[in-house]
Amino acid sequence: MKNRFVKDNGLSLRMGWTVFLNGLIYVILILAIWWILGGSTSGVIIAVVVSGGVFFFQWYFSDSIAMRAMGAREVTPEQAPQLHTMIDRLCQLSDSPKPKVAVSDSATPNAFATGRSPQRSVVCVTRGLLETLDREEVEVVLAHELSHVAHRDVTVMTVAGVTGVIAGLMMRAGYYMSFGRRDNNGGVPVQLLFILVGVVVYGLSFLLIRSLSRYRELAADRAAAILTGAPSTLASALTKLSGDMNKIPQKDLRATASANHLALIPAAQGGSGVKELFSTHPSLDRRLEQLGEISRQLSQPN
Repeated sequence: MKNRFVKDNGLSLRMGWTVFLNGLIYVILILAIWWILGGSTSGVIIAVVVSGGVFFFQWYFSDSIAMRAMGAREVTPEQAPQLHTMIDRLCQLSDSPKPKVAVSDSATPNAFATGRSPQRSVVCVTRGLLETLDREEVEVVLAHELSHVAHRDVTVMTVAGVTGVIAGLMMRAGYYMSFGRRDNNGGVPVQLLFILVGVVVYGLSFLLIRSLSRYRELAADRAAAILTGAPSTLASALTKLSGDMNKIPQKDLRATASANHLALIPAAQGGSGVKELFSTHPSLDRRLEQLGEISRQLSQPN
């Protein structure tokens, strides 16, 4: 379904390349499993079946998994009338299907969106976010989350993430195997090969996905700012939430860490240089810089 969120060719290109490169790495991984096991196809079949099962489970149940991780519950228009009113307005403005609306009782100020398609999605905000932001800021945050749904972020990230999951399982399999057995490939232990290949593949897939994750946050900021015409309001919300995140007890941050990649603001903030390579989100400075540029562009006469 076509929507009115600004088209982002950079995001589409990066999504395509990330899926392609992770797919290429996946094929190399399957060939490596075949080679390590001495040309046996049984291990390859198991790996393909497991990866297919992992993809289906994470894709189909993405909304349930995220809501459970955040301790969220779906709310009706009667239970959260203001929240539903804002989402109704944004869906009408963007010509998008309305998602389920959920609220988490977490004190951590945050929001996320997930779901396997725009027709089967959920947008969730925490109690901490509703207590921290004013109405205009909440609305532009919701626009940010709705843009994730419109861009089908969850499906793309799930497809791209399968390679890393299989590589992680390879490392675990190698770790739990007995090191007394050797294969036919130069006498190197099968277990060691499983671990080494798993580490390399997981590392490559991890960096590709984190790079895409950071860009998709910038794309969602851009889409929300242009749709609402309020980049300064989103900048204000991000600044407030980032500041309040530093005040949240570590035990509360750890409780929501499993949904970090979906959240508006991560529990662990992104940095610069090498640290940023491992972050799911761009730095606050980078996000504010982009929003400032959008604000200048919108203020210019046509």
